Amino acid sequence: MTYDRLVCANCAAPVSEGRCPVCRANRERLQQTGGMFAQLSPAMLVTLMLLMIALGLLLHQVA
Repeated sequence: MTYDRLVCANCAAPVSEGRCPVCRANRERLQQTGGMFAQLSPAMLVTLMLLMIALGLLLHQVA
């Protein structure tokens, strides 16, 4: 889940704005645990998935 849609229970503002210390701490935590696919858009993830499926089918036909 991305932090741009989360709402802070402490200040009722979006976590991405970082208005209070709780927001800022959670924003930092979410940015650190994002992983390598966290920066990719959903469209890019779907494109990569389709390319991997196509590559798998191609390799299956060759073998």
